[in-house]
Amino acid sequence: MTVIAPSSTVAVVGTGTMGQGIAQVALVAGHRVTLYDAAPGRAEQAATAIAARLGRLVDKGRLAAADRDAARARLTPATGLADLAGAALVIEAIVEELTAKQELFHALEDVVGEDCLLATNTSSLSVTAVAGALRHPGRFVGLHFFNPAPLLPLVEVVSGFATDPAAATTAYETAAAWGKTPVRSADTPGFIVNRIARPFYAEALRLYEERAADPATIDAVLRESAGFRMGPFELTDLIGQDVNEAVTRSVWEGFFRDPKFTPSLAQRHLVAAGLLGRKSGRGWYDYAEGAAEQLPHTAERCPAPESVAVHAKLAGPSAVLRELIDEAGIKVTRDRTPAEHEGFIRLPGGARLALTDGYPATGDTSGPAIRFDLALDYRAATRIALAPGAEASPGDVREAVGLFQALGKEVSVIDDVPGMIVARTVAMIVDFAVDAEARGIASRADIDTAMRLGVNYPGGPFEWAENVGRYWVWDLLDTMHHQYANGRYGPSWALRRSLKLNH
Repeated sequence: MTVIAPSSTVAVVGTGTMGQGIAQVALVAGHRVTLYDAAPGRAEQAATAIAARLGRLVDKGRLAAADRDAARARLTPATGLADLAGAALVIEAIVEELTAKQELFHALEDVVGEDCLLATNTSSLSVTAVAGALRHPGRFVGLHFFNPAPLLPLVEVVSGFATDPAAATTAYETAAAWGKTPVRSADTPGFIVNRIARPFYAEALRLYEERAADPATIDAVLRESAGFRMGPFELTDLIGQDVNEAVTRSVWEGFFRDPKFTPSLAQRHLVAAGLLGRKSGRGWYDYAEGAAEQLPHTAERCPAPESVAVHAKLAGPSAVLRELIDEAGIKVTRDRTPAEHEGFIRLPGGARLALTDGYPATGDTSGPAIRFDLALDYRAATRIALAPGAEASPGDVREAVGLFQALGKEVSVIDDVPGMIVARTVAMIVDFAVDAEARGIASRADIDTAMRLGVNYPGGPFEWAENVGRYWVWDLLDTMHHQYANGRYGPSWALRRSLKLNH
């Protein structure tokens, strides 16, 4: 197989939001497109809706009127599967039910030619399982577009166990010819994005269940300290709590209930209560007209300490804090106290301020301690989370707050939990990515591309691994593993092995 020529017909089965979006992409790329839906009249309605969207593109100057007219002429609603007989590619975007998809493709095999490429847009089902009902599964591939398909560039090209490499290459090259950015993935629960993104949601929900902080504060810290475009609570409200939980549950079941993928009871309760997010008017946030805005916890202004002492070199990306403290005009001296730990900041009152390492601040053998959270770029970050140990006094906390405020940061004080917010989230995502690469799911380049484009991450997990250091990630997770001892945070063998190979 080669790239599917624009002169060939592309058929789309299923005319919901995703089906219409995929059809529009193929139309704009120059293909004849045939739409089919099992519900009478749906294909005609979808064709009308697509034509209207093409018209709006003309109004916005993004499409020439002549190209719109030509695209409309190439769009044909089908009255039955037999109308798809001449298609070179059929993309399915029907309900996420394995049996329904298997029955559809089994029927399509009796209609289309032997050289027709068959593709599913499933986001959660096994491509291998969908193809299991086919006589010729080699021509079957996953083509997972992201919503809205006309706007988002990423397409995951998923090879099932029986997929012919030539079929996957054709799908990949065709997606690229349509102006998309394709990435290759093996068939695994969640593929690339939905597999590796699970900790972004799961850790936030776990922190909420542990009462470390409220949703607005967790969202604000991940946005303003780590650079994520949206926090997990506001993002799941946008996606739909039912949709997000269904994907989480599907991936968890796909991995035989591995504790690393365990769903959230808090989210289950939200779904059971019908609080699905924006579409229902309320989720983690209230979207009713006149509802009070939920604001993150932000510490009141505190005076900056006149001086601090720094012990050794601060850990990883937090090393730049020494420069920021100097630039803020705060005197820095050297702390010569013997300590086994990496660098820390000694506050005037004697408390030790250090980057979270997976241990809680409470019970620190060196005395009163306060942890600060990871920021992927401490210069750019506009908010920092602090977690005081039980031994830290209110005065110690005010000194820590005042220090970071003097560096131009808002401060959120959260409960003392291992790994805090950003650190545990980033560490888990990095570990998932390293494990996926080691298992042959995707290349590191494709993983970074998928996470940047598919879920708008501020960087790729392998970029973060280089920034914060794989050893720091491993050490944090290994420490948390011993704090929780439930298997959730145990670092993968792939991460441990990568440390051995790099030494």
